[in-house]
Formats: sequence, C-alpha cells, structure tokens
Amino acid sequence: MSLRLPVLAFSAAALVAVAAFAEAPASSPRPELRPGSAATASAALRPVTRASTNAAVRIALSDAAPGLRVSPVPVPRPRVAVRTARPAAVAESPGPERVVLASTATATPAPAPPKRPKGLLAAIFRAPDKPVRYPKKGSVCGDPSIRGQAIPPIPAKLRGCGLPDGVRVTSVDGVALSTPANIDCTTAKALKRWVAGSVKPAVARLGGGVASLKVAAHYSCRTRNNRPGAKISEHGRGRAIDISAINLKNGSSITVLRGWNDRFEGPILRKVHAGACGPFGTVLGPNADRYHLDHFHFDTARHRGGAYCR
Repeated sequence: MSLRLPVLAFSAAALVAVAAFAEAPASSPRPELRPGSAATASAALRPVTRASTNAAVRIALSDAAPGLRVSPVPVPRPRVAVRTARPAAVAESPGPERVVLASTATATPAPAPPKRPKGLLAAIFRAPDKPVRYPKKGSVCGDPSIRGQAIPPIPAKLRGCGLPDGVRVTSVDGVALSTPANIDCTTAKALKRWVAGSVKPAVARLGGGVASLKVAAHYSCRTRNNRPGAKISEHGRGRAIDISAINLKNGSSITVLRGWNDRFEGPILRKVHAGACGPFGTVLGPNADRYHLDHFHFDTARHRGGAYCR
C-alpha cells in the first residue's frame, strides 16, 4: 500500500505533463508590461519556443518523482540542401594528397574560327597550284616549261643585227604569249623566271589568274627607239622583248598605259616591273621616257654597273 501511492502520484503527474505538452502551442506571448514601463518600447514580444516547453515538462516530472532522470525531447533541425562543386579535373601530386585543378563551372565554348574573306582576298589565300609537269617534246632551251620550237638563223639586215641561234617561244611557265616571240634562250629563260617569280605572285587569283602576256615587240632589226643613226637595239639581236599588258583568265587585262597610275592596278604593275630587275639586265617602263609609256622593255644586256632599271 505504501509503494502504490507514490507510483500513482508519479503516473498522474506524468499524464498531466504530457497532456500539457501536447496541447501547448508552439509559442505564447509574454504578459503585457505595465503602462509607462521602458520595456514597452521594445520592438516585439519574445515567443515561448518548444525548448522552453521541454524545460517545463522536466521540472514538473522532477517535482512529481524526485530522482527520476528525464531526457529532453530532441528538436529536429531544419534540413538545408547544400550543393558542392565537383572538381572537373584532378591531377596526381607528388604526395599522397590530390590537388583540385579546376571546378565544374560551365565551360565557355571556343569561339568559331574567323571566316576567310570572300572574293579577291579569298582567292589570294588559296593554296598555290601544284607544279605542272611539261613534256620535253615541244619545249626549247632545255626547260620543259618554256614551250616553242627552234628556228633557223635570222640573217642581219643591218650591221649588228641577226639571231643565229634563236627560238620561237609560245608560252612560259604555263602563260601564253599573245604573239610567238623570236628571242634567244638567255632571254627566254629570263622571261620564264620573271613570270614564275614575279607576275604570278603579284596577280595571284585576280581575274582567275594570269592567262597570257601581250607581246608588243620581240626580234626586230632596228635602232633604239627607231631613231635614225642610233645604236642597234637589243631587239635586233634577239635579246629583248616588250610586254604591254597582262591578260587575265576572265578576259580582262591590266595594261601598262592605263594601269600604271591606277590606284588598284598600279601597285601590281610596279611590283612586276621591280621584279624584272634581276632576271633582265635592262628594265624600262613609263617612268623611263616617253617611248615606254605603254609597255615594259626587257633585255638581257649586261652593264658594268649591274642591271639598269627605270
């Protein structure tokens, strides 16, 4: 009988405490403060949380059953989703630790390669044509790219003229001559070097490329500039050729007469004019004199001071 009363008292106290805890709100306002108190100016009332309710339950149970140990009710913590960056690339370090080199930030796509310009510039940037293999048959001067035929010796009409070992050239390095040129092999080889090393690179793909050269003069037994009493021209020895225009594959032409001072064609003509100084011993153009306003004069005469270029 003596043991049953404390047990019943403890059970009743526990049931009261549990019922109070179940019905207790999550928070309750504090008692109102007296008017005129300084604390009435506070911003908000402090709520009674579940933690304080747990404390009240523990006190009630301890009063009902001294010595009874009551564990507090755990309050669940809010779950917060945390995203962590996953390393994109990990490299082995000399030690046992691994070093993160980069994070998984969104990779910026590589910029697209620049587009090549259209038209003339696009043609210039194209790969050069493969070298053409010319058959030996139909070539002259021991160079397959110089096409033509050997001709009989040309006798002199004036003293100092004549072409004893000339050839009739129809094309050089794939570029045709508008008129077959009677010249010697030294001049034919110089013409080929000029076309391959200067004319083609300067014109490039303009108008589809170089189609032919307009020949203004080749072998001719005459004096210089056809002046009476002047010295025999190099044309009278088969050592000279005159070029008045560069014909393009699209049918257009770059003429010396109209193009020399042209803003677009002028630089091309000046480049090929300068490129002839070397293969030829004498190079004359519109800046030389009034006799060469409409053509370039090239010959293989050698001068003591080197090439003569005007």
